[in-house]
Amino acid sequence: MQKFINDPSKVVDEMLEAYLEAHSDLVSPTENERVIKYKNAPIQGKVAIVTGGGSGHKPAFVGYVGRNMVDAVACGKLFSSPPAQMFYDAAKAADAGKGVAILYGNYAGDNMNVAMAIEELEDEGIQVKTVVANDDVPSAPKGEEDRRRGVAGEVFMWKVGGAKAAMGASLDEVIAASQKAINNTRSMGVGLSPCTIPEVGHSNFKIPEGKMEIGIGHHGEPGIEVVDLEPAAKVAERMCHVVIPDLPFESGDEVAILVSGLGSTPAIELYILFNDVKRILKEKGISVYISYVGNYFTSLEMSGATLTLMKLDDELKECMDFECDSVGMRQFQRTT
Repeated sequence: MQKFINDPSKVVDEMLEAYLEAHSDLVSPTENERVIKYKNAPIQGKVAIVTGGGSGHKPAFVGYVGRNMVDAVACGKLFSSPPAQMFYDAAKAADAGKGVAILYGNYAGDNMNVAMAIEELEDEGIQVKTVVANDDVPSAPKGEEDRRRGVAGEVFMWKVGGAKAAMGASLDEVIAASQKAINNTRSMGVGLSPCTIPEVGHSNFKIPEGKMEIGIGHHGEPGIEVVDLEPAAKVAERMCHVVIPDLPFESGDEVAILVSGLGSTPAIELYILFNDVKRILKEKGISVYISYVGNYFTSLEMSGATLTLMKLDDELKECMDFECDSVGMRQFQRTT
């Protein structure tokens, strides 16, 4: 294991301490050292946007705290759900009296801990509603979408929810837009090599040299098959073959596309993959309205990439065009 760390048991705490120092123009600490908030939160008159999840996916989750994005985040241990107390503290730190939208991924620990936090928050008169991301197509068959994992599609959910809240929407309107975003989003990952959790000291799964795993999860959850390593064009075809028909995305659709590295894939490779995906979409009559290429939702130093597509309508376009400022995503107001 070759990593720039000190004590393996303190990796998350040291990262958060440094993150707060490096990005003090955007984020602030709270009384809970594992809860980070936007420096101006709570914002009066605005629905609070809260998320949380296990660490190791930088810039997710903490990287999307900022202006017109997420107001507070609960940061769990590496690949582990934050406890209910952290979700509770994040909601309290962000709440401005207009309600709290907790937008998070579909994992058993997160579901349980968010539910417990909501019980306590509602006992205190704080209105809370949720959207649970389930964009990972290979993790469960069509018709069983409620079993699917939330992966990089969460970035689009946060972008839409944060924009809608900043526009002055009600809690119900924020939830409806965020749910629409995730309902119209599909993702799929391909892994080329495993990652190593510092406290474990070795990789938590294996991908043999010269192979790739199709449909892998962000914690190394098994995909749908292991095949020989292929050129980027073939990988793009495999991804599109799974993602496009599942919604389905059809000729005439406009989409947002995100190609996210999993931690150690060079940007040059992500752009090659993006180019091949865009070519396939064009052949199918699907146009790319807005695109993101880079490390948006990673898995420590895993090599590979996730493809995420979101079908757009006028409301979702408006939200995607809306300006935001966070470490993970900065965008000026787009005009068309």
